[in-house]
Amino acid sequence: MRLSSGTKLLLPFLAVMTVFFMAPLCIALGYSFMAPDPMGGVKPAFSLSGYQQFLYSADLDGNLQWDTRYLEIIFGSTKLAVMATLACLVIGFPMAWFMATRPAHQRDAWMILITIPFWTNLLIRTYAWILILRSNGLVNRGLLETGIIDTPLELLYNPYAVGMGLVYSYLPFMILPIYSSLERMDWRLVEAAQDLYATRLRILWHVVLPASVPGIVGGTILVFIPTIGSFLAANLLGGGRNMMLGNLIENQFGMARNWPFGAAISVLLIAFVMIGLMLIARRGQGLKGVVG
Repeated sequence: MRLSSGTKLLLPFLAVMTVFFMAPLCIALGYSFMAPDPMGGVKPAFSLSGYQQFLYSADLDGNLQWDTRYLEIIFGSTKLAVMATLACLVIGFPMAWFMATRPAHQRDAWMILITIPFWTNLLIRTYAWILILRSNGLVNRGLLETGIIDTPLELLYNPYAVGMGLVYSYLPFMILPIYSSLERMDWRLVEAAQDLYATRLRILWHVVLPASVPGIVGGTILVFIPTIGSFLAANLLGGGRNMMLGNLIENQFGMARNWPFGAAISVLLIAFVMIGLMLIARRGQGLKGVVG
C-alpha cells in the first residue's frame, strides 16, 4: 500500500506525538491501575488504590476513611490557576491593545520587551522574585526607608506570592495571542463606530472584543494549562506551604514512592485539562456570539 505525499508529510509529526505524548500517557495510565511497591515503582497487579486515595485513606487496620486532603489540593490548584489566568487577562488585554495601536515601526520593539523574560531561565526568574519579596528584599526595604511600614511585611511563602509568580511567568502567553488577533483587526470598523457616535464602551464590547475572542481563548488555554500543574512557583515562592498538583505529583514519584497514585493524579489532571479545553472553546464561541 503506497502512502500519499500528504500522509508522508504527517509521518514525522505522528512519530513525535507517539513517542513523546501517547507512549508516556499510556505508561502513566497503566501505572495508575497497578499496586504500589513499598520500595518504589509498581507491582504488576491490578489495583484501584491510586484512584481510591483521592477520596479515602486507610487506617492502621486497613479500613478506609473519608479523606478530603487531596480534593482540597485539587480545588486550591484550580482556584489559583483560574485567578492567575484572570489576572493575566486583565493585565494582558490592555497591554495587547496598546501594542496593536502603536505605529508599525514601534510594535517590534514592544514585542522584544514582552519576550525578553524568555531569554532567562524560569528558575532564575523565580529566584529573582524571592530576592524581591523576602523580608530584606527590595520591596520591604523600599517601604521601610520611606517610612510607610515599621516592620517588614510577610510577602513570601503564601498564596499571593505563588499567584504573583504564576502571573509573571505566564503573562506573555496571554498578551501575544490577543495582540495577534487585534493586529489583524480591521480598524475601519472602529472608525465607523465612532462616526455613528458609539461610546468607547460600546466600541470595546461590540467591535474590539469579537475580534479578540480567538486571542483571548488561545491565551486562556496557554496560561491555564501550565499554571494548574505548576511546580516551580509553588515550591519556591510558596515555601512548601501551598502545595499544588505539580508538587503533589512530584512528591508521589519521589519521597512517597507511590507511583500509582502519582500516575492517577497525572491521568486525572490530563482529563480535567481536556474537559476544560472543550468548555473554554465552547465558551469562546458563545462569547463571540454574545459580544458580536
